[in-house]
Amino acid sequence: MEPDFKEGDQVLVSTLNFNNLKGPKKMRDSFSGPFTITKLIGKNAVEVKLREEFSRKHPVFPVSLVKPYLQTEEDKFPSRKKNPTPS
Repeated sequence: MEPDFKEGDQVLVSTLNFNNLKGPKKMRDSFSGPFTITKLIGKNAVEVKLREEFSRKHPVFPVSLVKPYLQTEEDKFPSRKKNPTPS
């Protein structure tokens, strides 16, 4: 079952069909982002606001190549100091 998306949601986009990424294919990230959904196209596709580095890519992706972006603790609290690991 695909997640329900709405405009303004932050998502990650699969890099499966991105041919312009540097480095060996097996070493690349599986997903890139986060990107903001600007438009829903039916139930099966979303349009996202791409960064400048992806300006030549078509901004519409099927929902099968998109997943919700979950913020990490560092994203939520950027000023929080990390505890050093005990040695």
